[in-house]
Amino acid sequence: MACLIGLIIFGIMGIFSASHRALAKEAFDCVFRRITLRPCNSGFKEKIKGKILSRLINKSPFTARMVNRHYEILSWIFFILMVGSTVWVLRGGYNFYVYGSCNGLNASGFCAFDPNGDNNKISSVNGDSSTCGIVQKSEKTVTLKNIDLSSFPAKNIGSKDTVVFIGCYDCDYSRKAYPDIQKLVAKKDANYIFAHYPAKGNITDKLAYAGYCIYKNDGDKFWDWNTYLFATDKNYILDPVNLDTMLQKFNFDVKKTEECIASPETKKAVDSQVIELNKTNIYGTPTIFINQKAFVGPKPYRVYRSAINKFIFF
Repeated sequence: MACLIGLIIFGIMGIFSASHRALAKEAFDCVFRRITLRPCNSGFKEKIKGKILSRLINKSPFTARMVNRHYEILSWIFFILMVGSTVWVLRGGYNFYVYGSCNGLNASGFCAFDPNGDNNKISSVNGDSSTCGIVQKSEKTVTLKNIDLSSFPAKNIGSKDTVVFIGCYDCDYSRKAYPDIQKLVAKKDANYIFAHYPAKGNITDKLAYAGYCIYKNDGDKFWDWNTYLFATDKNYILDPVNLDTMLQKFNFDVKKTEECIASPETKKAVDSQVIELNKTNIYGTPTIFINQKAFVGPKPYRVYRSAINKFIFF
């Protein structure tokens, strides 16, 4: 067992050190002999054992005696620990690539590849409209089952894949995820539904009303408008005095749009949309559904792409 451990350790160290390549070669020879049912070259085993004991005996003769007496058992213990830690690291690496977190989809525990937890940060919608940060929740409760999305802006091109983006114009994490979702929808030719959720209270209500009116009256022009809102400085778009200027930029009928925004029917319709979104058990923005599977927080693009490509195994 010491030979196998030595092969792995010295094989890695041999990449950087010529002195360890010889030891890696001896370890390989030892392992090869063992798997071909031949006795290991005892010289290598004793060499490694001697190096370990020589270090220990100067610090603790008692420990050195214990190691010498139980050398084979300790070798097995360290081998099992090494295999376990290797599997754990590989699992974490896989989860990070596929989900954006070492701990699994939407999990915000510590991840060495994402120490700041950027891939799982959200604007909370749990009642504290001013809170932004990491929120530990389970995506298992977030669902589109029995949710009516028919009133939301949609591009239905008859694809087998459907992407639903629930975001807020005032949420930095939604703004971060938005370009990747547009890229995904374009590259994968997916059906697409956009739903605005006011994660920070009524600050974005007027923009939500404007979006509802623009989609209702101008259809496809809504998508350029929506992209503009996510790409432009949020302090500018959230200032009500700039709304008419923005509408003029897209050649919308300002008077007609303003009348629609002020209409009680528009408020009722947008409020109904928010009520419908609350039924999803959403707890933060952005929340992206890809073929009914929820991704909470701004994941790397590869995570969204993998979901479309069905690369998720766990």
